[in-house]
Amino acid sequence: MKAHTLAVLALLFASPLSAAPLAYVTNEIAGTVTIFDTATNQVVSTVKMTPAGARPRGIQLTADGKRVYIALSDVGRRTQSPADSIVALDPKTFKEVERFDAGSDPERFVITRDGSRLYSANEDAGLATVTDVKKNKVIASLVVGIEPEGVALSPDGRWVYVTAETSNTVSVIDTRKLQVVSTFLVDPRPRVAAFSPDGKRAYVTAEIGGTLTVVDAVHHKVLRTVKLPPTAKPVGVVVSPDGKKIYVANGHGNSVSVIDVATEKLTATLPVGKRPWGIAVTRDGKRLYTANGLSNDVSVIDTATLKVIASIPAGKGAWGVEIGR
Repeated sequence: MKAHTLAVLALLFASPLSAAPLAYVTNEIAGTVTIFDTATNQVVSTVKMTPAGARPRGIQLTADGKRVYIALSDVGRRTQSPADSIVALDPKTFKEVERFDAGSDPERFVITRDGSRLYSANEDAGLATVTDVKKNKVIASLVVGIEPEGVALSPDGRWVYVTAETSNTVSVIDTRKLQVVSTFLVDPRPRVAAFSPDGKRAYVTAEIGGTLTVVDAVHHKVLRTVKLPPTAKPVGVVVSPDGKKIYVANGHGNSVSVIDVATEKLTATLPVGKRPWGIAVTRDGKRLYTANGLSNDVSVIDTATLKVIASIPAGKGAWGVEIGR
């Protein structure tokens, strides 16, 4: 067998049959979604959202990885238009396959693990909208705090936390009853919530407070707060898959803070791009990604070394980031 044939075969057998996961970045100002390969850190596609002027922000993959959901909203206040919706993309073709009514100005949302319901925060309406995915129908509109933004689903699917940045509250939705069953106060301008993998704790960022609130997610009670660096303006938050670390995107602080779960102490603060907003971690916990809205890029962090190892160009106003399956 010729040498060049052996070389080709060696490359084929050394390469995985399935590609590394793709990552998806919503670009609020550009009105696009940037898609890149996490193995090569190269952009593979840019998808323009419709209609023109729609702002893509919240983003999530379904548990089976077969759909990418993106929250769109218009620029109007307290008015609903065709731009206000949640769209589903096929992650293989990057084409829109369905569009859902999720109320006025949906910003962030969660989809249940069985893919049956969407829970959306309607920022300009002070509501949380529940959408039946199969029927493509709104089945509940629940009053929550003022200017709701963050939405988080507990690992067992029982609770949805909705943060409201003006009332400084977190509303607790019982997904069985489709009712708000509790509300508690946190530090000023809560942005995002995330649950621990075991569902016993939740963590809420407070942009103006400069803190991370630790919540007893069984009884929905605030336990304590973790003070972040003075420059931090915390927004996005994610918990590592093993439940040992919390990563906070510090917005206009241009950094990511790392918190040890066991001690609830700040252990590191890492410089990244300008205005990191969205944040995501790979399923193996080895890579962390931030969507940076002023530098219009994505920072890639090696969680073992806590170093930025790559910067990937995105669109104007990079907002959210989600990693594929």
